[in-house]
This record gives sequence, C-alpha cells and structure tokens, in this order.
Amino acid sequence: MLPLRRSLLKPLQDVIRHSHRYLAQKNLLELTDRGFFQGIFPDTAAPRMKQLFTSGQQSIYAGFDPTADSLHVGNLLVIMGLIHCQRAGHKPIALVGGATGLIGDPSGRKTERNQLGETVIETNLKAIEQQLRQVFENHENCLWDSKKHKSPLPPLTIVNNADWYADLQLIDFVANMGRHFRMGSMLSRSSVQSRLESEDGMSFTEFTYQIFQAYDWLHLLRRHNCCFQMGGSDQTGNLMTGHELISRVERKREVFGLTLPLVTTEEGDKFGKSAGNAVWLDGNKTSPFALYQFFLRMPDSEVEKLLKLFTFIPLPQVEQLMREHTKEPEKRKAQTLLAEDVTLLVHGESGLKQAERVTNALYKGKVEGLAELNLPEIQQTFQGATMVNLLTEPGMSILELAMKAKCFPTETDAVRIINAGGFYVNQKRVQNIAEVLTTGVHILRNGISLLRVGKRNFYIVRWQ
Repeated sequence: MLPLRRSLLKPLQDVIRHSHRYLAQKNLLELTDRGFFQGIFPDTAAPRMKQLFTSGQQSIYAGFDPTADSLHVGNLLVIMGLIHCQRAGHKPIALVGGATGLIGDPSGRKTERNQLGETVIETNLKAIEQQLRQVFENHENCLWDSKKHKSPLPPLTIVNNADWYADLQLIDFVANMGRHFRMGSMLSRSSVQSRLESEDGMSFTEFTYQIFQAYDWLHLLRRHNCCFQMGGSDQTGNLMTGHELISRVERKREVFGLTLPLVTTEEGDKFGKSAGNAVWLDGNKTSPFALYQFFLRMPDSEVEKLLKLFTFIPLPQVEQLMREHTKEPEKRKAQTLLAEDVTLLVHGESGLKQAERVTNALYKGKVEGLAELNLPEIQQTFQGATMVNLLTEPGMSILELAMKAKCFPTETDAVRIINAGGFYVNQKRVQNIAEVLTTGVHILRNGISLLRVGKRNFYIVRWQ
C-alpha cells in the first residue's frame, strides 16, 4: 500500500513523489550518472559487468560490522546500493560481521577500535539485522509500487560470517587459505600504510581483517554465486584483496567490486560514529524528527548531490526540481523532499508523520502537533530534556509552574527571565507570571507540557 504524501510542494513534487516508485535500472552501472559509484574493480570491467547485469539476476553483497547497536547515515548509502540492486531484480545480500566485528576494520581509522565482548557483539547484531529488515520493508511499503512491476522484489538475504568461521580450524585455515595471500600486496593497502606510519602503528589483529573479508567473499561466491561486492571507497583495499584471493582459488570465476563515495559534511568531515557527529538510524538514538531536520537543513550546495544519492527520484525530475528550487530557495523545496524520502525510508510513514508534527509545532506554531505525540515520542524528540512529574492544581500560575518544574534556581531569576521573554510553554512565549494555566494551551490534551528556557533548555512536564 502506498502512503498518502503530504507536502507544501505542488504540483511538480507530487509527480516526483510517484516517479521514484518506478525507477529501476537493470544495469547498475547507470547509477554512475547519479554519482553513486566512485569506482569499479577491476577498472576495465565495465563492459563485462554491464553484460552480466543485463543478462540475468546477479547476487551483490555488502558488509556491516556490529561495532555499535545502530547503523548510521554513512551506512545508509550502502543500504541504498543494495536496494537499487533489489529494484533492478538482483539479489541483495547483507553480511553482518559477527566474526569480523571481533577483529575491527582498520579502514579509515587512525587508531585501533576498542575490543567488544561477544555479548555486546550479539546485542549489536540483533539490532542491526532488525534495522536492515525494517529499512527494506519501509522501502517496499512506502517507496515502491508493486502494481507497476510484474515481478516482486527479490527478498533481502542476511548472513552472519560467524556461522562459517565457527567450524573452521585455525591451522587448516592458515594452511589452505594463507598461502594465497601475498604480503607485499597486503602491506601496500592504503589502510595499512597509513596506520603503519602512525605513532601507534597497527596490530596483527587489524592487519588480518582484510584476510577475513576476502574469505567472506569467497564463501558467498561458493554458497550464493555472489560475484559482486559493494562498499564505501575506504573498502577498496579489502575488495582488491578479496578479488586476488578468488582469482587464485577459483581461477575460472569472475568477481567485481563497486565502491561508493563516503558521505561527508560540507567541510569534508566523514559522517560516521568515529567522527563524533553520527546521525543514527535507530530512532532512540536519533529521533525521526532529528533525522528529518538533519536533511532539511542541508545547504543548497549539497542538496542536489544528496537527492541523487539518497532518493530514487529519476534524474530528469531531480534537475527540474533544482531549477524550481533555484527560483525560490527560501522555500527549501529540494531539502523538504530529501528529508521526507530519507525519513520514510528509515522510519516509515509513522516516523515521517511524527517528524512533520514536531516540525510544525516547533517552527510553525502548530501546537496541536505536540499534542498528538505520546510521552516516549516527546522524550525521543527532545533528547536530554529534564523530566518532571507534577500534580495538577486549580489556579496554578506560570510562575508557580516554572518554580515547581525547577526551571530556575530562584524566583527572582524566574521573574526576570519570564518578563524578559525567555520562557516558553509549548513553544509559545509567556511573559505574564500571573497567567493561570489552561488545558489545551498550557496543558496539552496528552497530559504533557513542554517548557523551554532560552533556546536549548527543555523540560517535559507530565501531569498526574
């Protein structure tokens, strides 16, 4: 069932909203026109890859290590790649690294990762697997029209590399597989070189990571006929190691790598857990509202690129949308559509509705949007807000509310700041300290009041 989309963007954007449900390119290399692939490996393999993509169903895999209990926006681009594969009729495989997560990928790292225990890894694996399934489900429900396509979407396959390493003996693995790796090639990888030249150097554990990722590909080739691996551009060295292993072990088999650009900020910083500015896909870590606002606030210089990477809107419509956006940039038409589609993909229709309700309440003065949120949703949206439980009392004033909620250290401070216009109830400035609280204005119908002091200090009052 396709969702009913709401927006201020008419009428071109209504057409765009439906067009992305039909976009499917059998030859995945055509996504290069969207800036989706940074490179292919081998770099001369484009004609052969096109032939394979257009001649029948292919299996394509990407890996996700459980280094945290949530994926983030940087991972989302790789997920988009797998969904493009699915839309084209190919078989998407997501590998979760129950084994490699214990080792830690050094790619793109300046220091070694903290070692995670097996219990933590197991918890993270379950969370990531659920996220992957949810994103694919949201895509099918919200961004794909099954009635317009003759064949159903190939299902997502999720595999855990701990399943095959559990049965491998160390000596047998080194004896049978180790002989196919060349130290010169492994040492030449940029991820290895940069770490060897660093002050802390590189541990043997991290150095072996590329061996295990290479073997993962070999295993998937044998079990799933998986000839394609997709990953961020920082994975190029690992993909090359896998290609070299397979070329020696399975001499008659062809395999290919596809690398995606790393998502960065306008300043060039990487969006990821390590960079300290992660935007998570877990709604409890980054709320649907925060995710929506993150993309809504993208600068004009970045939005066209992100529309091509994070939506399924056909390129002609993207170009037409950008022409309209250029005429009235203050309306942020392009950013709004980008934010809607990403939030739909990650959190589904309910998450988008929640994000829009909070946006309308905070920035458009529509307090009824806050009244439609339940307590967990408000806590999720205003992460870090102070929770306060109060008993309703007839005739309670604004000043009494502020003091009972402990918004101010002294009554003198409260009077001064409220009179100066620095106190808000449900996003409405209040300056009359004697004003009596009323239901529907100060106390929402969901039994909650949102207080704010200044710009950033939020208090959530739950009325008993």
